[in-house]
Amino acid sequence: MSTHFTPTEEAILRIVQADLPESTTPYADIAQRVGCSETEVLELLHRLKDNGAIRRFGASIKHQKTAWKYNAMVAWIIDPAIADTCGELAAKHGNISHVYYRPSSAPDWPYTLYTMIHGRSEQEYHDVIEELQRTTPLQTYAVLSSLKELKKISMTYFA
Repeated sequence: MSTHFTPTEEAILRIVQADLPESTTPYADIAQRVGCSETEVLELLHRLKDNGAIRRFGASIKHQKTAWKYNAMVAWIIDPAIADTCGELAAKHGNISHVYYRPSSAPDWPYTLYTMIHGRSEQEYHDVIEELQRTTPLQTYAVLSSLKELKKISMTYFA
């Protein structure tokens, strides 16, 4: 894994570590700003993903600024053997933005699959929970309501 970047690559990374341009062509916009091609921007990001320097690269929606006013992390008890299947099924739902599997070693916390469920009302996210219970192996859960929204920031590698 290379840790040395050209000045152009560093310029690209300075931009993508923050918010992407609000545009239908963000990678072309980045390329124009740093004086390279859109292909070069995309190749750099693919290379970093392929060699493990970054795990994922994607959009993050600030759901508080959308119509999704009721949000809850729902923790599920599942058999580890079906974790991938359950995660894939949950991730297909339009009201779910995140799905994580985290093994638990705490004897008093048997929950291992986490889904971030959003709704326009509290009833809507409860309806999503009930739908998951009807249509997937997910059955036993705990709702982890947010008490306070903390500031979310991306890592900064290049100042």
